[in-house]
Amino acid sequence: MKGENIAVQSLNDSLNKAIQSSGAEDADAFKFERPRDSGHGDRASSAALKLARFLKSSPRDIAAKITANLESEFINKIEVAGAGFVNIFLSNNFYSQVIQDVLRQGRDYGSVNLGSGKNIQVEFVSANPTGPLHIGHGRGAAVGDVVARILAFTGWNVQREYYVNDSGLQIQTLGKSTQARYFELLGRESNFPETGYKGEYIYDLAREIIELEGSKFLDVPREESLDYFKDYAANKIMNGIKSDLERFRVSFDKFFPEGYLHENGLVKSAMEDLKSRGFAYESDGALWFKTEDTIGDDKDRVLIRANGVPTYFASDIAYHRNKFITRKFDRVIDVWGADHHGYIARVKAAIKAMGRDPENFEVLLIQLVNLIRGGKSVNMSTRAGEFITLRDVLDDTGVDAARFFFLTKRSDTPLDFDLDVAHKQTSENPVYYIQYAHARISGVLREFVNRGGSLEGLDSEYIPPEIFDDKNAKDLADALALFPEEISQASSERAPQAVTSYVLNLAGIFHAFYNTNRILDEPDKKISLGRINIIRAVKIVLATCLDLLGVSAPERM
Repeated sequence: MKGENIAVQSLNDSLNKAIQSSGAEDADAFKFERPRDSGHGDRASSAALKLARFLKSSPRDIAAKITANLESEFINKIEVAGAGFVNIFLSNNFYSQVIQDVLRQGRDYGSVNLGSGKNIQVEFVSANPTGPLHIGHGRGAAVGDVVARILAFTGWNVQREYYVNDSGLQIQTLGKSTQARYFELLGRESNFPETGYKGEYIYDLAREIIELEGSKFLDVPREESLDYFKDYAANKIMNGIKSDLERFRVSFDKFFPEGYLHENGLVKSAMEDLKSRGFAYESDGALWFKTEDTIGDDKDRVLIRANGVPTYFASDIAYHRNKFITRKFDRVIDVWGADHHGYIARVKAAIKAMGRDPENFEVLLIQLVNLIRGGKSVNMSTRAGEFITLRDVLDDTGVDAARFFFLTKRSDTPLDFDLDVAHKQTSENPVYYIQYAHARISGVLREFVNRGGSLEGLDSEYIPPEIFDDKNAKDLADALALFPEEISQASSERAPQAVTSYVLNLAGIFHAFYNTNRILDEPDKKISLGRINIIRAVKIVLATCLDLLGVSAPERM
């Protein structure tokens, strides 16, 4: 099967055949697991303990029957331990097969088909076009992008979307703020709004308008020129956001404007649908959603205010109705700031009210990022003066380090980003450490070719099993065997940090192998070529991981 490891699959098939032979024909599929203690073997199964109550027999007796029927070319020794654990010690053929699997499948290795072509949408960043992206947006951008990459790699049909909040009060406030700075710079009373945006970038927008339009708006009633200031500022900021995201290697299939929902009557039709289904009602001139009854909220929530203006909740309902009903996504993932945690249940209630399964709606929460320099939290200098922008971080550390560091922890936990570590070209910097492993392998392979070697035709006969008598070679192949499982977990749990953790571990095992095994200067040619094949396989998986993370895989450093 594409993306699978033949050696691992063969072992698991052997286990399940043995289990069925023990009398549990209808048992669910079991898999071997890695024991924490290497003294308990290379793989272990607790199947006997789980089957005991179904087979009405002791776990050790069941384990004995399993081991009696467990046969595989990849098993060197079998033991029954403890209460009924089946422990196996793998043969060198297993590790040789793993390397063959990677080399044969290339960059498809690990691409297990979990999605089966189903449609899934990942909506992320979706920052209001009222200011530059800050580091919180940057973390959300990295998480959303990598989740989308992993899902696409594991068989989902993925659409990436940015929801542009181009309507409502915040855009009006942006326009008034820019307009006020325009008048201020031209020596007139500004009337700056109390809740206006005070960053330096608002002055920059006003200066650009003066350069383009001069003083022509001084003699025009402010309410008549407001739309110009609003549109200019929002478009300029949105273009800046797109530019920052492009630099950050984040792309979208669609930018969906909130205004589309209002201009095309989608909010109105969504509200009518809720009323017809009995989930919305009118009271005191407003339209309300029954959140108190549906999810036990402290009160029902307003959808349309008494003045006829829709709330953000109404727009969000219409937007998600468009996702599930109109565009027919099988699943939807939204990436939100952690402060929106309380909003999840309301949106799920709305999805249920529109007749869709709320379990097909997921939210990934993004916690705060704390920048560290010299062991202390710092505020990098920013032109905005109020927050640390993504652009500042990229200028300081580069794209590779920023993306990787944003992905090192679960997104719903706070993250410390050490700027000093990100600058180091040592093993302390995980990005450098991983990229150096890839570049190091590339250098060895170049030298192999320069010495007259050829990478063509280095097939299975050049992976002699005895090469894995060396513990570091065995550990390296075993780490490669784990890759499809790690990718499956990262995909199912929407967990990019699983990939960063895996690839860092793989790089460490490779460096240990490289430091203890001669490759080009090994006198035994067959062993030398076998080690060439091992590092070729490692390079493939390193490159796949880095690509999934959106981090470059350099050939030279």
